[in-house]
Amino acid sequence: MAGSERFPDLRAISFDFGNTLVPVGSPALAAVVEQMITTIVAELGGVDPAEFARTWAEERDRQFAEEVPRLREVDLDRRVVRVLARLRGMPAPPTSQAWDDVAAGRHSTPAEIGVAVDAYSRAFVALVPVPAEVGPLLERLADHFDLAILSNWPLASTIDAYLESAGWRPSLRAVVVSQRVGTIKPDPRIFRVTEAALGRKGQSILHVGDDWAADIVGAKRAGWRAAYFRDRQAGSPLPSSRPDASVRADLEIDALAELESALA
Repeated sequence: MAGSERFPDLRAISFDFGNTLVPVGSPALAAVVEQMITTIVAELGGVDPAEFARTWAEERDRQFAEEVPRLREVDLDRRVVRVLARLRGMPAPPTSQAWDDVAAGRHSTPAEIGVAVDAYSRAFVALVPVPAEVGPLLERLADHFDLAILSNWPLASTIDAYLESAGWRPSLRAVVVSQRVGTIKPDPRIFRVTEAALGRKGQSILHVGDDWAADIVGAKRAGWRAAYFRDRQAGSPLPSSRPDASVRADLEIDALAELESALA
């Protein structure tokens, strides 16, 4: 399969995680947050579940508005700090002003933050279904290409745990997550980190993703090939974007099986 007629120089494939390999719908993510809150209430005490959920959603939206335009990943530790600070009496700043995270941090302990973040990660692995077709597909592709995950995600340990639980990790040469790198797609720096991890460069790598700006524009501007996984955002709260005319994808697919067929 490597060196196919369509892409004779292709040697590696990277995949986005959320809504590419793993569908992440609003109901599933809501269940993850609900289970996380249940654990927090049991472990920390004195936490109103409904108030935590409302405040969590507000701080999530604030983080996306603040960080994504700066090509920075949102930080779950910081979100938990801010939520607990608000629940314990610290007023939130106006949306036009930045949080005083040092002051907010005085309202919680590192152990409490760890409980919340670990609960979120464990809930995600437990509650977000593993697509049955992905594991076999990765195994087949790994016989011909170097494979990687290249994902914007606020908690790299969640992806690590999910891959291990799903049994996908042996098929992957690298797992590159924005939280570890310190920047998000489409920043070219995260693509360069992936090149180094794969030992490949430029058009020898095909990136597959559902977010046009992050995945397709990012990959093409990094000099890679790109496959656009169409119409994956419906019903998902994850940040996304729609196609524009700034670049052209090398492939457009509606199912992962089409990728394998296109490379055969």
